[in-house]
Amino acid sequence: MAARWLLRTLRGLCGAALFLSQLSVLSGRAGSLMTTKLSQPQSTLAKSLTSTSTNAPYFKAVESTEIPPYVIKCPSNGLCSRLPADCMTCNTNYSCIYGKPATFDCKVKPHVHCVDENNLEQENFTINMTCQFCWQLATSDYVCTNSTNCMTVSCPRQRYNATCTVRDHIHCLGNRVFPKMLYCNWTGGYKWSTALALSITLGGFGADRFYLGQWREGLGKLFSFGGLGIWTLIDVLLIGVGYVGPADGSLYI
Repeated sequence: MAARWLLRTLRGLCGAALFLSQLSVLSGRAGSLMTTKLSQPQSTLAKSLTSTSTNAPYFKAVESTEIPPYVIKCPSNGLCSRLPADCMTCNTNYSCIYGKPATFDCKVKPHVHCVDENNLEQENFTINMTCQFCWQLATSDYVCTNSTNCMTVSCPRQRYNATCTVRDHIHCLGNRVFPKMLYCNWTGGYKWSTALALSITLGGFGADRFYLGQWREGLGKLFSFGGLGIWTLIDVLLIGVGYVGPADGSLYI
């Protein structure tokens, strides 16, 4: 009797355990289904937001209305062929012959307005110019920086590195700003006529040398009475031909 009762008890316990295990499995599946259903709209919403922000932004970039600085140099409603070089963009004519006239196709830059000979506004036009690089232009076609650190009165003549810029209405090939070696050519304000007059009248006292900033030579002439007149005559000739100049190496006015 005890054995049968024990067997029935074990069967009951096994059945209860099996029921609990099936119940836990079913509850787990239901939870996963609910999580999937809840998360699916969120993922769809996230995708829609992502696609919207990437492909179709709500706010478009505002176009810049700032006027470029080169427009100041460009006259309004003037002839296109007479515009400064900074107001146009031209195609390089690779078939031009150096030193010969050539035609170049050009187009005005944005915000620039010009007209043709018939007073009609145009954007594309042609210009005629000599086929040569900017650094090969005549000295009157560009402006260069000056140097006050070199001697103009020296042998051989000294040069200095200058930065040159082509004038606005001159057209040429290559860079419009270029370096160039130039001879020293500047003035310190000394007049040739004044130096010569002092040499003739007061040269025996060294006034001409003092005026030119040559203090040692001036003192020498002063205490030697112009080298007894010989030094005075020589300085008159040297200043007259321009061989003796200011001590700072500049040119006479």
